[in-house]
Amino acid sequence: MTPTTSVGTAYAVVIPTLVRDTLADCLAALAAATGPKPHEIVLVDDRSDPDPGRWEHPLSVLGDLRERTTVVPSGGRGPAAARNTGLRVIASPWVAFLDDDVQVGPHWCEQLVQDLADTTPRTAGVQGVIAVPLPGERRPTDWERGTAGLAQARWITADMAYRTDALKQVGGFDERFPRAFREDADLALRVLDAGWRIRQGRRTTRHPVRPADRWVSLRAQRGNADDALMRHLHGPDWWEKAIAPRGRLRRHATITAAGAAACLLAVTGHRRAATAAALGWAAGTGEFAWARIAPGPRTRYEVTTMLATSVLIPPAATWHRLRGLWRHRDAPAWQEVAA
Repeated sequence: MTPTTSVGTAYAVVIPTLVRDTLADCLAALAAATGPKPHEIVLVDDRSDPDPGRWEHPLSVLGDLRERTTVVPSGGRGPAAARNTGLRVIASPWVAFLDDDVQVGPHWCEQLVQDLADTTPRTAGVQGVIAVPLPGERRPTDWERGTAGLAQARWITADMAYRTDALKQVGGFDERFPRAFREDADLALRVLDAGWRIRQGRRTTRHPVRPADRWVSLRAQRGNADDALMRHLHGPDWWEKAIAPRGRLRRHATITAAGAAACLLAVTGHRRAATAAALGWAAGTGEFAWARIAPGPRTRYEVTTMLATSVLIPPAATWHRLRGLWRHRDAPAWQEVAA
């Protein structure tokens, strides 16, 4: 039997966006999905300098849903602040957050309502199932493998439905997370600490791998500053609480220290010690590069990208972690900024 929305399962959809080309596909999939439609759709324009002309095509694919859709600006402050902006303007008891580069399944609306109907009064959130399509004719690149990891991520806001009252109780998303990284885990941990529950739903959303240049993995190291904020807010065991991979930060710090020591020792004339430190740096860097190259397609472009970024990532990761530790050393518990 096809579910219908009741007062208890009425939902809004909030999508933070930079109005990328992927947004039209996202909205087209939402409009085509069978089942009870969202009572509200809020598109949060998170560009610092919005161009209204960019909205013409994305809005045109919504069809009958266009009249239920509102576009609001958030000032380019990142996805956490954008989602809070959307949360402040909705009236539905449930809000489903989607990223602007996903495509919901053909029966997503129907399955979402069923997911919401199956909740208990203490259920704050229901996570969707994320599917990441990978190329079948070759082994995936490092970037593709990283995106594929989203399929196993907990509480990912690429498709996550929350009870509106639960979000307001904990103050929404922590806007000190400026990237699409860790802000979802932080929110979920605060929701769980408040006594709510989060469960896995059955609806499915497709998350294609978006194009990226060869330096994307280097830029991603900024997330180490966000990990520092997570540690400050949730304790040194936050990895276990969030069921998140610990990563290579300790190894990166060791490699960086070996490289710095080799340079310092060489400058001060300690050649033998400098050589030993340099060998340690080379061994650590080589192991890191091979760990990224081995499972990939091993094309010339991929190999050269992995070699170059494997040299740069350890010091970048270490720097961003130290920067985050200093910046967030006195960060208080999050309290939502007043509308």
